[in-house]
Amino acid sequence: MKNEQWIVNILLFTVHSNSYSLFTIHLIMNFIVSARKYRPQTFRDVVGQKAITDTLENAIANDHLAQALLFTGPRGVGKTTCARILAKKINEKNTPSEKDNDFAFNIFELDAASNNSVEGIRSLIEQVRIPPQIGKYKVYIIDEVHMLSNAAFNAFLKTLEEPPAHAIFILATTEKHKVIPTILSRCQIFDFKRITISDAREYLKYIAGEQGLEAEDEALQIIAQKADGAMRDALSIFDRVVSFCGKNITRQAVSEILNVLDYDTYFKITDLIVTNQIPQLLVEFNSILAHGFDGQHFISGLAGHFRDLMVCKNNKTIALMEVGEETQKKYAEQTAKCDFPFLVRALEIASDCDLKYKTSRTPRLLVELALMQLASLTYEGDKKKMMDI
Repeated sequence: MKNEQWIVNILLFTVHSNSYSLFTIHLIMNFIVSARKYRPQTFRDVVGQKAITDTLENAIANDHLAQALLFTGPRGVGKTTCARILAKKINEKNTPSEKDNDFAFNIFELDAASNNSVEGIRSLIEQVRIPPQIGKYKVYIIDEVHMLSNAAFNAFLKTLEEPPAHAIFILATTEKHKVIPTILSRCQIFDFKRITISDAREYLKYIAGEQGLEAEDEALQIIAQKADGAMRDALSIFDRVVSFCGKNITRQAVSEILNVLDYDTYFKITDLIVTNQIPQLLVEFNSILAHGFDGQHFISGLAGHFRDLMVCKNNKTIALMEVGEETQKKYAEQTAKCDFPFLVRALEIASDCDLKYKTSRTPRLLVELALMQLASLTYEGDKKKMMDI
């Protein structure tokens, strides 16, 4: 099977008296994490970086590719993957007779985090002088290039400025500001962006389908949000969720294993605020803390909830909400109960509480006070009797 290794142990026991053989076959499948199993093999498979992949494809097609490239961006967005695909495609294009060759001997990867000395770079420079045996180019991928020492950078400068015709360098880093300017000026720079929540969700839906899993859109939405723009993190979380949920991935199960407050919690809290039910509000907050959630995580999430309720009020801004269709309907129902001035004031109170939380000596009391202020915004009766509601 593709990307799966099967270890087959055949035990043969011969029983002489009965003249038969017993074959016991143990099939043990080595699990491969999704980030490796579904690593893109072509530019078309890369998620959320269409501008960069199109540019690289056109550069290869038109023989307009620089000999020194710098891929920069957050972790887990496809920098090393694109470097490997590019390294293979360059030689495929220039050596059509070797189309089935993966050109593995033409690709050299160096992890600068563990090879950051001058000696490591000098060894690389020695290899660069040797032309490829098959194909037109030798491609050198230097990952985490910002980890190189200044001496190593300086030793690399001359080779990077005037590389041999058969050499292409692809540098990858998450921290471009740590790369010295003389290196940056010699490279063509590609800035990789964070993967959007919608792109990550759709790719997770594709993987769930490939594995024959039933997954709720809201569950995949939570995973995509938790990944914070890193596709590798999203796939890692997805594997953990599958181990917990099995064949059916639900929003409730994902919220439980990832220990996140789901939308229903904030809908319930907002309903209590709008109906001025302070005692029930405090009891609900206590229940949230009892489940191990941090008070600041709760109040910042509540501020985000008020923000989503605000943008939901206008059809022009509803696209700013990164939620599923079912959740959008719930937001539309709740935002009808809240007028615009209330939401603005509620945002101010929640944001102010979030800002003061870390420096407060009594953070729980600070959040409880904010909740009482929120519940008081629309109360028109005697505020001395609010605790009796």
